[in-house]
Amino acid sequence: MTNTPKIHPERQARVRKALKLFSISAWVTGVWLLILCTRMVLDYIVGVDIPTWAKYIGQVHGIFYMLYLVATLNLGTKARWEPTKWLVTALAGTIPFLSFFVEHWRRKEVEAQFQLS
Repeated sequence: MTNTPKIHPERQARVRKALKLFSISAWVTGVWLLILCTRMVLDYIVGVDIPTWAKYIGQVHGIFYMLYLVATLNLGTKARWEPTKWLVTALAGTIPFLSFFVEHWRRKEVEAQFQLS
């Protein structure tokens, strides 16, 4: 017999919804950050003349990063994270490839904590 307390189904549903939003926003933010890094390398290092529309990639990533921050705050509130966990998770959207790893780790943590399997 396990000593883990049973999580209320309504709370599980709220956390599951917040986790799904967080996972989607983490992946979208990560992909746009990689696109932004590629654009910057091509523009500043390789010296490729980029089209005008490519100059807006940074703004698109910024919009998705703000959505990622909202999703992180939403999940962190529902999962009752400590502030350091919020900060590390929020910063993951600014370092290439890190958002993919942090999303995986946080998803596994939250699924185990709230018995979402």
